Amino acid sequence: MAILQPGVSPETPELTDPAHTAEALPRPVRGRQLRQVLRNRKAASGLTVLALFAAIALLAPVLAPGDPALISAIPSQPPSAEHLLGTTAKGQDVLALTMWGARSSLAIGFLVGTAATLLGMLVGVASAYFGRAVDDSLSVVTNIFLLLPSLPLLVVLAAFLPPGPGTVVLVLIITGWAGSARVLRSQALSIRAKDFVAAAVVTGERPLRIMFREIVPNMASIVMSTFLACVIGAIGAQAGLEFLGLGDVSVVSWGTNLYWASNDGALMTGAWWAFVPSGACIAVVAFALAMVNYAVDEVTNPRLRGRKG
Repeated sequence: MAILQPGVSPETPELTDPAHTAEALPRPVRGRQLRQVLRNRKAASGLTVLALFAAIALLAPVLAPGDPALISAIPSQPPSAEHLLGTTAKGQDVLALTMWGARSSLAIGFLVGTAATLLGMLVGVASAYFGRAVDDSLSVVTNIFLLLPSLPLLVVLAAFLPPGPGTVVLVLIITGWAGSARVLRSQALSIRAKDFVAAAVVTGERPLRIMFREIVPNMASIVMSTFLACVIGAIGAQAGLEFLGLGDVSVVSWGTNLYWASNDGALMTGAWWAFVPSGACIAVVAFALAMVNYAVDEVTNPRLRGRKG
């Protein structure tokens, strides 16, 4: 539990530093910040959009029953009353492909975002807490992954591993955790130096308990921001890999929809309805996640709160 230093008033400039703010965040304050995030208009807008896409993904078998890749109409038909988003060059319903594609794209995006954030948090917090040889070793590994060019590494790994959603998830986690680790290590270093962490060490608390009960809870806002950024990157990277044909093109996702639209020459023939829906969905979901991310930062960052006021 964080304890305010005697004689330090809330207006003291020292507390405007996020590192000091972290020490002064008991559970009721964190709960109040969560309520503020939920009441924030940006967060509300972003969460509403995400909930809508999640509902579409979950209800896709009900809204568009059957195999979405089934050829069931005249090819390359523009939007009409029968097919609201038109048909592909093969005669598939674009609306069904878009709704079913949300299932794979959102699932992989949130799965990769969660795994990359957890891995980055584990490496970053362990590096900051143990220091010395552990910090040096983990920092070297992190720097190696940060220095490797992401896109070529993604392409090479995806090209040599067997195609499938599991490969996409693995590749995206391997290439996406290092940035999270670097950001979270920096925050954990500042919290590691606080008195309440030193008190926990002196009382004989186990390292894992200190890391996950004392340090990590005081990093909740930056962990959430890192998670949202990882989800955005994962959705975009998955679409990019599949657009290049490096994913499993038999799986319906927004990325494979773009791949087949390009492969069928939709851009050359002016069949905009074949690629715009999936591309627009990726952009809107990324925008919604960014809105939530900005709302979290707005509520937890003292500078942004002061600027808003």
